[in-house]
Amino acid sequence: MQFCDETDSVLEWSSEEIIVPYRSPIDNRVHRYFVDFWLKVKNKDGLTETMLVEVKPKKQTVKPILEGKRASKSDLIRARDWVVNNAKWDAAREYCADRGWQFKILTEENIFGAIK
Repeated sequence: MQFCDETDSVLEWSSEEIIVPYRSPIDNRVHRYFVDFWLKVKNKDGLTETMLVEVKPKKQTVKPILEGKRASKSDLIRARDWVVNNAKWDAAREYCADRGWQFKILTEENIFGAIK
């Protein structure tokens, strides 16, 4: 949040105020996804862009591999989280596309260079 306040290219922002409905593949019910950030930024060409940004550890953005071994409880939790997160992210992409916005998932590998 300090980054958003101190970065000149970030014109406006909010945290967890945008709610995107999504259908969970686990229970087939509609749930509410509170996206981490809504940002209005000035890009390097001077144009204003609006985006939703989700911040996750990189390991949560990579599909877990379960083949060839007996799945532990933590493996099953990671697999469930992967499936649910992808449903959330697909819904967020559609939500953004309907509005002409972007959807970005940032990790520790790309968070600091992604918005400037």
